[in-house]
Order: sequence, then structure tokens, then C-alpha cells
Amino acid sequence: MNKVRKALIPAAGLGTRFLPATKTVPKEMLTVVDQPILLYVIEEAIQAGIEDIVLIAGRGKHAIEDFFDRSYEVEDLLEKSGKTDLLKRIVDIRENVNIISVRQKQALGLGHAVACGAPVIGKESFAVLLGDEILWTEPGRANGTAQLAQTYQETGLSTVGVMDVADEDVEKYGIIKAAVTAGVEQFKIEDVIEKPKLSEAPSRLALMGRYVFTGKIFDDLKNTQPGKNGEIQLTDAMSVMAKRDGMLANRINGTRFDAGDKFGYITANIELALKRPELSAPLKDYIKKLAARL
Repeated sequence: MNKVRKALIPAAGLGTRFLPATKTVPKEMLTVVDQPILLYVIEEAIQAGIEDIVLIAGRGKHAIEDFFDRSYEVEDLLEKSGKTDLLKRIVDIRENVNIISVRQKQALGLGHAVACGAPVIGKESFAVLLGDEILWTEPGRANGTAQLAQTYQETGLSTVGVMDVADEDVEKYGIIKAAVTAGVEQFKIEDVIEKPKLSEAPSRLALMGRYVFTGKIFDDLKNTQPGKNGEIQLTDAMSVMAKRDGMLANRINGTRFDAGDKFGYITANIELALKRPELSAPLKDYIKKLAARL
């Protein structure tokens, strides 16, 4: 089975859903701890063996392209501010992956954003990583995208990441109807429902912003009718594909942070800072002192 070598990152709505863009700090490049959210996502793709990354960008998203392009201004700023490690990682990205930008002229939903990548992806299999969701895995373990790509290579079936959510969060996510296929970690998808009411949800297994699809998803998206607010839902195309070709869902071994949500952004900063050797001890000490005051 062919290796997954391409990834698509919808960046038209990337960043946070709670901060407006500014001239000085575009929301797409908002940092978690000390690096842009997008850098976490791109490095996950590269570590999973991705060679070509397609950014689906909307109007005014030049900051994303400029950050990963060769830029004297960016490099000089990072050098002078002592962020040589960050600079090295950006240079490594340029040398190890091709970053291609495609304009999404209208923001018509995630399905539409994915469909915009069809001319570049073609008929190949590819990964989709939502750009405002950080997925952290323990060092030495396969990351979320790599886990999905491995299942695809073994089965030839499109495979998506899922997580368990609480009842009060069901309406925030696409929810799958599925049967267990491998222990409690893998499922065969029978249907996908976009943000159902709790009473109508077939499970508590929610899509978590990581997918691997065969190129057939583009045909299904082309035939998907716009729904609420004129948006084309990726989940509608997934449901069609699952029923026709089969589709799997894996519980991802990792921790997901929704950096586009206020609370998720705060917790991402805290949790990821705790994993940094130079920040862990003082931050733990501060949290203990803070807890004693609460």
C-alpha cells in the first residue's frame, strides 16, 4: 500500500476563534508557549513522513506563507531575540518538506477547504491536520498522523482519529456511529453526524482534527450539497465514503489541545510548558502556590 506523503492543512480559519487578527500579531501565528500553533502541526506532519504540505489559506493569510518562506526579516528577528532553536527548526522545515499554498476564495466550511486541495493532491492518499489543534504524543511514540497513516497502509481504508467526549461536549463535534473492530481502539465507521444533539448522538466518539483519506474523498466533496450557512461539511462526504468504501476510526494515543478555544488555548500553554525542562519546575511551583490561594 502506498505511503501517505501529502498533507493538507486548512488555514483559512486557522488560529483562534476568540481573537481578531491584528497588523502586528496575525491570529494564525499566535504562539503556544513560545512557538506558533502552526509549527506544532507542521512538525507533526513531517515526523509522520509527510513530504508535501498544502496550506489552504484565505485572504490576508500572507503571514503563514512568509513565516515558512526564506525571509531576512524573520530570520534576523529570531536571531537577535535569541530564538536560534526556533530558527533552526524553521530552516529544517524548508529543507525537508515542500510547502504549497492554495487560496480558498470563500470560507464555505471545512469540506470546501479540503476540496480546494484537489488540484495539488490529485488522486493520492493524503492526511488532513486541522491547524488550530495541537496533538502531543510521548517522545519516541508514533504521533497521531503517523498512527492513522500506518492503519491506512495496512488496510487501504481511509482512517480518522477519534476521542471520547463528555455528554455536554457532544454538540461541538462530528460524532461517529461505529462498530468495534480491534479491541477498544479501532472502529469501523457506519455513519458520521455533524454536531448532533445529545439525544441523537450515536456514540460519544468525536472527530479530533486528524484524518487520512484516499483521493476519492474529493469526488464525494464535489457531490456534497451545502448545508447550514451554505457550508460544505466534510462529515457529509465522510459518511458517503464510509458506506461505499469503508472507513476506520482510531482512538489516538496522545493528548489533544484545541488551541482555537479560550480554555483550550490556556490549557495548551500550561500543559506544554510543563513538558519543557526549563519551565517545568518553576511552573509546578507556581501552580502549587496558586492552588493554595484558591
